[in-house]
Amino acid sequence: MRKITIATRGSKLALWQANHISDLLREEYPGIEVQLLKIKTKGDKILDVPLAKVGGKGLFVKEIEEALLDGRADLAVHSMKDVPTELPEGLEVGIIPPREAETDTLLSVKYDSLKDLPAGAVVGTSSLRRQSQVLSLRDDLKIESLRGNLDTRVGKLLNGEFDAIVVATAGLNRLKLSAPKSEILGPPTFLPAVAQGALGIEYRVEDTEIQDILAFLHDEMTARQVKAERGFLTGLDGGCQVPIAAWSQLEGDQVKLTGFVADIDGSSPIRMEKAGPADDAWNIGITLAEEVLAAGAKEILDRVYDKC
Repeated sequence: MRKITIATRGSKLALWQANHISDLLREEYPGIEVQLLKIKTKGDKILDVPLAKVGGKGLFVKEIEEALLDGRADLAVHSMKDVPTELPEGLEVGIIPPREAETDTLLSVKYDSLKDLPAGAVVGTSSLRRQSQVLSLRDDLKIESLRGNLDTRVGKLLNGEFDAIVVATAGLNRLKLSAPKSEILGPPTFLPAVAQGALGIEYRVEDTEIQDILAFLHDEMTARQVKAERGFLTGLDGGCQVPIAAWSQLEGDQVKLTGFVADIDGSSPIRMEKAGPADDAWNIGITLAEEVLAAGAKEILDRVYDKC
């Protein structure tokens, strides 16, 4: 059995994800040797600027993909929501493990829920999608940029810098982080980022041996959900960090996809649904994107991109 190198970011959450896959590999193949290669990405280095202002695709994956292409690593474990829909030639994300919770969570020290926050309360998030949906529900709140690794963001809340923050539930579960008060923000009221809670394993297309080794990790149900949601993002040409959300459900051999686009301040929300055969998940996402664009999302996204 070959020695395997996993490229990963150095954050606690990224390391948890890489070690999770490493542990599963060792469990499946006793005696296999797995090592981690820690890499700093552009998104890790620029912490004093809101994500939407940094711009560009692949903020958290580009340098990792370079390590795959030049042979320093055999595979990479990503949060799928960070992975651009266009990959470098020679690479693919062909293994999607079972999905964690796709929801967001509001954390607070004093307040039980979003509705309990007082007018003017400061809510921290680096996500325009979260900002847009929070303001669509509570336009009397103040949103402030919150960057940094997940444990850093939770620490800033606990230190009193924010009245509440909104983060991904999956990350909290994986790192066992919490705050005195919390509320799950999820569908149908609050929609997640494309592929939120899902991991993706990227590798070189030519490396069929590594594909065979990883095959046991793949979950086809999650893969179909991710395909539908990423199809929607592709159809919208989601470039920089924008207020786009998508949520897919599998019912038998059918997939039901809900797509959402709104202005940064939560105004002009467009929310539409489409269903069809799960085997056609990608095209369902593409078609829903076309319908959302025709309903006015193009003008909204043009305004957002002008500010990126």
